[in-house]
Amino acid sequence: MPASLRRGERVRVCGIPSRHPGVLARNPGVIQGPGRFYDDDGSRREGRRVMLLSRRMECGVFDGLLADVRAGRSRVLVLRGEPGIGKTALLGYAAGTAPDFLVARAEGVESEMELPFAALHQLCGRMLSRLGRLPGPQRDALGVAFGLRSGSAPDHFFVGLAVLSLLSDVAADRPLLCLIDDAQWLDQASAQALAFVARRLDAESVAMLFGTRDPAGAGGLAGLPGLALGGLADADARTLLASVLPGRLDEQVRDRIIAESGGNPLALLELPYGVTAAELAGGFGVAGPLPLAGRIEQNFLWRITPLPQVTQRLLLLAAAEPVGDPALLWRAAGGLGISAEDAAAPAEADGLLTVGARVTFRHPLVRSAVYQAAPAGDRRRAHRAIAEATDPGTDPDRRAWHRAQAAAGPDEDVAAELERSAGRAQARGGLAAAAAFMERSAALTLEPARRAERALAAAQAKYQAGAFDAALGLLAAAEVGPLEEFQSAQVDLLRGQIAFASSRGSDAPPLLLKAARQFEPLDVRLARETYLEALSAALFAGRLAVGGGVREVAAAARAAPPPPRPVRAPDLLLDGLAVLITDGYPAGAPLLKRAVSAFRGEDISMREQMRWLWVACHAAIVVWDYETWHVLAARQVQLARDVGALAVLPMALTSLAAALAWTGDFAAVAALIAEAATLTEATGSQLPPYSALALAAWQGREAEVRGLIEANVNGVMRRGEGMGLANMQWATASLYNGLGRYEVALAAAQQAAEHPQELWSTLVLPELIEAAARSGKTASAADALQRLSETTRASGTDWALGTEACSRALLSDGQAAESLYREAISRLGRTRLRVALARTHLLYGEWLRRENRRVDAREQLRAAHQMFAAMGAGGFAERAARELSATGERVRK
Repeated sequence: MPASLRRGERVRVCGIPSRHPGVLARNPGVIQGPGRFYDDDGSRREGRRVMLLSRRMECGVFDGLLADVRAGRSRVLVLRGEPGIGKTALLGYAAGTAPDFLVARAEGVESEMELPFAALHQLCGRMLSRLGRLPGPQRDALGVAFGLRSGSAPDHFFVGLAVLSLLSDVAADRPLLCLIDDAQWLDQASAQALAFVARRLDAESVAMLFGTRDPAGAGGLAGLPGLALGGLADADARTLLASVLPGRLDEQVRDRIIAESGGNPLALLELPYGVTAAELAGGFGVAGPLPLAGRIEQNFLWRITPLPQVTQRLLLLAAAEPVGDPALLWRAAGGLGISAEDAAAPAEADGLLTVGARVTFRHPLVRSAVYQAAPAGDRRRAHRAIAEATDPGTDPDRRAWHRAQAAAGPDEDVAAELERSAGRAQARGGLAAAAAFMERSAALTLEPARRAERALAAAQAKYQAGAFDAALGLLAAAEVGPLEEFQSAQVDLLRGQIAFASSRGSDAPPLLLKAARQFEPLDVRLARETYLEALSAALFAGRLAVGGGVREVAAAARAAPPPPRPVRAPDLLLDGLAVLITDGYPAGAPLLKRAVSAFRGEDISMREQMRWLWVACHAAIVVWDYETWHVLAARQVQLARDVGALAVLPMALTSLAAALAWTGDFAAVAALIAEAATLTEATGSQLPPYSALALAAWQGREAEVRGLIEANVNGVMRRGEGMGLANMQWATASLYNGLGRYEVALAAAQQAAEHPQELWSTLVLPELIEAAARSGKTASAADALQRLSETTRASGTDWALGTEACSRALLSDGQAAESLYREAISRLGRTRLRVALARTHLLYGEWLRRENRRVDAREQLRAAHQMFAAMGAGGFAERAARELSATGERVRK
């Protein structure tokens, strides 16, 4: 035990006295030593300074971060760790050591996750007097988001900009410290806005610190600078335990406590609470294989059970009321006949609850322990009291939610109120909130047809929010019916959409084709949209399609009624793809180019962009339009993040990662791949790691490519995802071209090129031509070149014509070959396609060396090697190094 902490000393942590001498009551893992102490509000007083056990490094990080902000730079940090590990303590340390900062706080609350912008309002609530200083669009967007004014759904981009502007304006007067704790429970809209701001802070003198249980790469804060918190070191864990259990303790018992706590400070403080010496003599006093959070909650319950019943009822009210508004709590308590101050005193004395400017629990696990342990009837009574105490004019959605939780059975009045709340949530971009409101609305509806209608609406919202299993469950409830013809078609459509979003396989095209045909006599526009979805799904199924192949769906789409006027971008996209598949590339390319261009325009609705941008990205690849591919992929990622469309986001991230890979920015690609992998796991989607495979191939990591293929090929076959096979074959061809094993590359490229309906010719044919030319299979290379030129001439972009020139040079000699290589370098040099440019330098250098022009060859090979090495394309870099060595130049590793 530190010499500065004497046995029997009464210590304080963040102003809360402990129950035990030496116990650190609120911030686990904290001990005080001589110096200065800062209370929660940042006020300084002489006495003792907070020191965090085993957190010297983390405190040093915070000290440096705040110093940077004082110097005029903004900083962001995400603390990650399990419950009780000390995230809140560290955030408190930051506040305590920044008396010269303004401090703004927000805290995620699990029961508020469905309410859009709830946490953002916590953070910015005291800044709203500055709202009038913001630009008009930002002011209006934030005002609508916070319910300060009426208006259409705010653009999430403008909400994010408004918060950024607001924080910058506040920080202009004094450095600003934003503390956001329990970020894993932020509502989706707030999480997206705060992540948006965090990624754009630069020189505003703002520190933004998050605490979350989400692991690295997970949640909406993925990609932000992070710091993972582990358990206390063994010696510090023993010191902390000794402060809780003074006196002698059996060594084996102590060792078991330390081991079972995993160094978690809160576990060390709370698990031994109330255990007698006799109990400890026989072992650890907490039985059962509960997870750590569950065991901590159980110990909190042991502390709650002896409290007076009226105190327990007040605790339940506070647990059910997530805002932490003391006035609302007192009104609700009064409605239940509870004298609030008398009831609160025992809980406050025990350190479980603090009532001040806000009502706060000792720890989030106290809240969950109180709420989960209460009987269902008691919980309903608590929610009813809160609903009655909530103003329906200023907070109708929370009132509706509490009324819903209070309902013991069907209640049409409450169900209708929830339906209205769902509409408001969706208008504000809160898909998860809308889904939750509609799901509860359906559950409270008694009339069968109305219940089916609401269940279908809830299923659609759940699908958009990425909750596929929940959406399927609600669809089953909707199908109990009765359903009208249009609703039945909607059910088939949604089943197809979920099948495609979750597996991308052959199940989806027949369902979507069936729905499209059902919609034809009912709604032409919706029928055409569904044909486009069916065609997109069929392209993914490719060679493995069953009962809805690419040509069948394309032919059906060609026979569909013409689009209503005005013709929209999705109509052009459907016609372009259908004509290209049925009539060939020269016929379809002009239509497809018009469609791709239309999607870059400004008259595309958010709904259309969310639904079709990934298909438009694919079409941009087909017509060799890299810039549009990149622009649309980036736009879709941003839109999906802004509205929380988790069903769309993994595919959008994959498309953007693939686009960035061509620029050679492999670090950015790796970050997007990690985020997509986390999301597919979270949503249950089965999207294969397309971009990870491409990245590993270009980096020359043969073992990783083979491992990814082996891990995913059976799933791709089982789901009937032909495009997945084409992707694997293309990656294999690219890998082995880089490694100089051209026979293997040729075999893989030929397999992929056999199925042009999968629309991979843009990428596959250049690999095939290179591998065939290097293998001496000139006939195969010439045939592939003819097919390639059919697409490049119709496209006419620098990417297309540069690729064709390079491929043609491989089959040419003398001055013709040299002119073609130079044309390819010139054209590709005008693009951002650094990988393609580097490969052209490599091929040109190899040709020059074989022409015995070593000096000229070195120039090209050196450029190729430098580019490949800089981007991390190991296989191609090694190939360039070998060629350079053959010219007599020594290559540094």
